[in-house]
Amino acid sequence: MHYKGRTILASVLVTAVFAGLGVRLAFLHLKPSAATLARIENGRRLEQETRGPRGRILDRGGNILAVDIAARHLCADPKFILENGDIQKVCEAVHRVVPAMSRADIWKLLDQPHRQYVRIHKYMREKTLEPLMQQRLKGVIFEETSMRNYPKGALGAHVIGFSNREGVGSAGVELQANSYLLGTTGLRVSQKDGHRREIYSRRTVDIEPQSGADIYLTLDQQVQHFAEKALDELVQEYRPQGAWAIVQNVRNGEILAMASWPTFNPNRYNDPKLPSEWMRNRAVGFGYEPGSVMKAVIIASALDGGYVTARDMFDCENGRWMYGGRALHDSHREGLLSVADILKKSSNIGSAKIALQMGDQKVYQCLKSFGFGSRSGIDLPGEEAGILWPVRNWSKISITRLAMGHELNVTALQMISALSTIANDGVRMRPYVIDKVVSSGGQTVFETLPEELGRPISPKTARLMRRLLARVTQPGGTGTKAAVRGYSVAGKTGTAQKVRPKEEGGGYYPRKYIASFGGFLPVENPAISIIVVADDPQGVYYGGTVCGPAFQKIADQSVRYLRISPQGFPTEYVSGLESAPFSEEVP
Repeated sequence: MHYKGRTILASVLVTAVFAGLGVRLAFLHLKPSAATLARIENGRRLEQETRGPRGRILDRGGNILAVDIAARHLCADPKFILENGDIQKVCEAVHRVVPAMSRADIWKLLDQPHRQYVRIHKYMREKTLEPLMQQRLKGVIFEETSMRNYPKGALGAHVIGFSNREGVGSAGVELQANSYLLGTTGLRVSQKDGHRREIYSRRTVDIEPQSGADIYLTLDQQVQHFAEKALDELVQEYRPQGAWAIVQNVRNGEILAMASWPTFNPNRYNDPKLPSEWMRNRAVGFGYEPGSVMKAVIIASALDGGYVTARDMFDCENGRWMYGGRALHDSHREGLLSVADILKKSSNIGSAKIALQMGDQKVYQCLKSFGFGSRSGIDLPGEEAGILWPVRNWSKISITRLAMGHELNVTALQMISALSTIANDGVRMRPYVIDKVVSSGGQTVFETLPEELGRPISPKTARLMRRLLARVTQPGGTGTKAAVRGYSVAGKTGTAQKVRPKEEGGGYYPRKYIASFGGFLPVENPAISIIVVADDPQGVYYGGTVCGPAFQKIADQSVRYLRISPQGFPTEYVSGLESAPFSEEVP
């Protein structure tokens, strides 16, 4: 009887407990407390920070080079999919829009019964996902986001750069102007359903993010296309390790084109097969010994300082001269040459003797005044300063080697800046690629103003040098392949043995060269300057032969496209290049 009583008591207690729970559940269902409601609401609450799109990057004519576009993250709720027995169907559907993922990998992601959220593939274009979205498969989630798009592909890639998946600039203008390009963050508050999907009708707060500012470049997409196409043709013919070119407005320092090969498509910057070296902007970040192009700078300074005149004669020693116990050679045997002909025929011996007239300190000062050994201050990351050793580090023969473009390290940007200085009546301008920054509201918040960096030579000397350099592209000169029909062209060839790194023994490679040609046109009223450089061309390696034709192609197309007359810019270009009409030649 005692045992039976305890059993009855236990049954009554259990019944009472369940009855109490039932009453409590009924109460909560029919009349939940404020605290309960708050807990439920918080469980459903969905707060999302929304990132404002990055500003656009445009060329000088307003053509879009970089822009954010709508995208989605493809996600899923594995638990829901498995409970509904749809894993096979979902797996096949996902594989059709993401063929790079194997069915096995997709299945592995979805076959997780305890997970309610997995991300299958990030940053997908809505157009790509459209077939899957139309199926309205339950458990498949499409999260809104945005992604950077470069509609011109590889065009101008080394200047534009790229931003990473998180929307942060990582190279080029994308990095340089990141603070302007970044948008402000917004807030979205709504509710989610049992499958973690947003219930759009329950949005209570929607603070719109603000777009970043737009960056207008000095680049012209058509001139950029001319430069890149010319490099492609050079590469096909001479198979160099690298090639690069710059086109500059000599009046104010604007960069109209800056091309570098090998190149890359910034839409695929994270391709694991893409060599990082291809992303290097060689136009500003590759130092080399320029060779005979430097003779233009040395002779300009010698003329300006009164050390020589254009008619002064120098004995070029029949192509071989001993100085400081070392032999100096010319590629052609010459006897007496005037200063003008030393430049035209590119005599190493003649240039060395002119430099000796100046002396070590003056040669050093001349090179510094033209900007060598220092960064130009261009608004791009990765600029190298080059190397110009102080006089105390020179040997007895250093001055004779510097006169022919050896024993110093320069960038193509420094070299074109020096040539532009001669073209611009001796005024050196800071090069730049960012023209202006315009807010999402349309206000100009920053504008680059032309900046004078110095005046290494007088206008009179600059005008004389322009005429002397014009002889280089005329019959008998070393740069005839750079001549442009109907226009006077001034320029200088460059051919230099390539420096061998110390870890490989130092000195020079016996059969590797840097070839280049730099110049400007028209001679009497210069408008644009151009430089083309090739690293280790195969077969022929002379600057006039390898780079002269590429210069000619870029120059010929550019002056006609920009409507530059043989006498110089038309009136509307005097204060700077205006935006030219769009050409369908740009891919």
